[in-house]
Amino acid sequence: MIKLKSLPNHPEQGLQKVGWDWMLGADTAPYVVSDVVVVNEEQAVQYYEAAGTLYEMLVEAGQYAIDNQLYKEMGIPENLRELIELSWQDDRHIHLYGRFDLAGGIDGEPVKLIEFNADTATCIPETAVVQWAHLRMNGLDESQQFNTLYETLVNQFRYLKDANNDLDASILFSTMRGYPEDDTNVALLTEAAREAGFDTDFAYIEEVEFSNGEGIFKMVPDSNDFLRFDFWFKLVPWEYIGNDEPELAGMLTEIVKNRKAVILNPAYTLLFQSKYILKVLWDLYPYHPLLLQTERYALPHKKSVRKVLFGREGANVSILEKGGEVLETVEGEYDDQPKIYQEYLEFPIDGAGNSYQAGIFYAGEACALGFRRGGKILDNKAQFVGHLVD
Repeated sequence: MIKLKSLPNHPEQGLQKVGWDWMLGADTAPYVVSDVVVVNEEQAVQYYEAAGTLYEMLVEAGQYAIDNQLYKEMGIPENLRELIELSWQDDRHIHLYGRFDLAGGIDGEPVKLIEFNADTATCIPETAVVQWAHLRMNGLDESQQFNTLYETLVNQFRYLKDANNDLDASILFSTMRGYPEDDTNVALLTEAAREAGFDTDFAYIEEVEFSNGEGIFKMVPDSNDFLRFDFWFKLVPWEYIGNDEPELAGMLTEIVKNRKAVILNPAYTLLFQSKYILKVLWDLYPYHPLLLQTERYALPHKKSVRKVLFGREGANVSILEKGGEVLETVEGEYDDQPKIYQEYLEFPIDGAGNSYQAGIFYAGEACALGFRRGGKILDNKAQFVGHLVD
């Protein structure tokens, strides 16, 4: 069972001061809470080691998917396949960061992979800053957390800059307008890039200009001039670009091919983002202790979870009884997508029956732990809960 500790000083006041009001959530269920999950050092190490092993396995699975041209099965748009292979083959296209969602790890239960958010993972500010500040506000030491996310991101940006020293260290960050949570995630990434020595700027996706021959640009305010950036970070899912902006997908392929820009996260992260990678992993590593059985059909002999290939925040996820009867479901906009079926595993729960999913950030190495709390299916109403290593 999950062990909780309630800290008296709630992070709400600090969030209001820095303008992160979106984290305060609905009236009766604030997104960021006073509770922290108490884990011991052995549990924290288990999460850390699981993430490192899983990432190595994902690299093998990604190579297998490319070698066997599994793009159609993975739901990957055809217009992104060349860019995926270009970025995969060139080690200068560094995977900046992602987040593993894990079950288990509590009360001696083994850690199990639920999925990997490889392309546009969020929860950066609450993991890197809010849970750290929550400890400090309550007189606790930062060493009592498995949390070096910000420092590791700075090092990743330095590594990115050094690996691409033929390019100018200028990076443009972009989100889709109207998503303040995304803007806050990008604000923290921007600060990490700046500390690593990048010149940084921001533009919403519709404000960015693209040219096959020249690269990626932002218009200078109050002028007709354009600034060119050699690096572009987009908190915009690759599958959106491939499916909804095919012309842009073609231009980005040419931009990368002509060495006019490096795009983050690289297009190959779409291999990891597709839930079909969970089946590829199971096929390559059957009965691996970190994996749950995953197939293209409902498991006839055990409960399973039905997932769309590119769903987000729990949308269109269903829990099925043996034989396929739907026990619980979350509606969403992705139901027309192909689906996979993953063996069902109960998340750890607290005394009130709330479920907890561990999130481990990976940025060249495992670097931070946080938890999401909610029902059996964790959707966009789930709360963020920090942790304490005791």
